[in-house]
Amino acid sequence: MQDTTQESREQALVRLMQVYGDSVKRMCCVYLHDLPSAEDAAQETFIKAFEHIEALLGGEIRNEKAWLMRIAINTCKDTLRSSWLRHIDRRKAIEELPLSITPAHEEHLALTQAIMALPPKLKDIVLLHYYQDLNLRTCAQILNISAPTATRRLAQAQKRLQQELERS
Repeated sequence: MQDTTQESREQALVRLMQVYGDSVKRMCCVYLHDLPSAEDAAQETFIKAFEHIEALLGGEIRNEKAWLMRIAINTCKDTLRSSWLRHIDRRKAIEELPLSITPAHEEHLALTQAIMALPPKLKDIVLLHYYQDLNLRTCAQILNISAPTATRRLAQAQKRLQQELERS
């Protein structure tokens, strides 16, 4: 019986990695601005997910993508707070980011740079809503904020982005 349970846990993890692995890695890359660190954070995300996979298998988690994105964001925040990374210059030019997350058109470069310059609370909502294509209610759940707060943050981010793009 325990082998079956362990097997189903492992199968669930493999499925999560196949379905969401690329999205998790991209989110981590955007957050950390460094591909090797993003790959480590994505791997840590799936390790943490595996540690709590019973909640998913037991039906306690309704939206697995939201659940994984929350774990990924928290993992990235932990990585950024770590004492080791505080002493490293992790800034990268937008052109140095992996091709899969670099905008395809030059006209999007200014927008991407403006998004990356937003304060973390505003950047989080923009990345989750537009980049991960999640609705505001799900974004609010991931960020552990109310839906009206998510709506307000998105509006603030849009206003700042519009002002920044008008200046450029």
